[in-house]
Amino acid sequence: MNNPTTKKTVLVTGGSRGIGAAISLELGNSNFNVVVNYNRNNEEANKIVNKIISNGGNAIAIQSNIANKNECEGLFDKIIKHFGPVDILINNAGITRDKSFRKMQLSEWSEVIDTNLSSVFNTCQLAIPHMIEQKYGRIINISSVIGQTGGFGQTNYAAAKAGLIGFSKSLALETAKHGVTVNCICPGFINTEMVAEMPIQVLDGIKAKIPAAKLGETEDIANGVSYLIKATYMTGQCLNINGGLYM
Repeated sequence: MNNPTTKKTVLVTGGSRGIGAAISLELGNSNFNVVVNYNRNNEEANKIVNKIISNGGNAIAIQSNIANKNECEGLFDKIIKHFGPVDILINNAGITRDKSFRKMQLSEWSEVIDTNLSSVFNTCQLAIPHMIEQKYGRIINISSVIGQTGGFGQTNYAAAKAGLIGFSKSLALETAKHGVTVNCICPGFINTEMVAEMPIQVLDGIKAKIPAAKLGETEDIANGVSYLIKATYMTGQCLNINGGLYM
């Protein structure tokens, strides 16, 4: 273990791209030891790590499919050996497999539920014991406005993201007395590669419904994460960062 004892260790799942990359960079510049978890893209993960280190921070990239319990346990073992236990957990990893419900295959349902929701069960079970023991912990689950409003062709994604909200509220009740907070961030439509893949006419229609009349930026979500880490009297809540799309 080679981290300074004054630094807390944060794990960002899906931390190499989009919102996850912005969160990793923000926390890397804020005196945390940052673990950038990724599933496939080693090159992107190492770019984020190198940026953090070049700015004077501490970071490592670790590959793990956190939907797999054994791989998730291996991830936490590596983190402990390098930095020590996880103090702050940002559950950001997520995928989409959009399709109308009538055409959706069980595999497309299961893959989204496993990656977006069951993985959070895995990471939280491994992080919680240390947090309770030290009487401090932060768990921030990245949900979505779709988990609040629903989305056409997104029954799998909406179910997983809505599940995160209920999960967070329940876990917050169990851990508040131990100094552990559990909150959600529900991003609206953010300027990421995932959103950029949407047909332009669909995206224009969405922008027209947003009171702020624009997409959010990944830094908006990273700023929300920083706030929730600092907040001591906020737990079981959803921080809605959506330009007024859902109030």
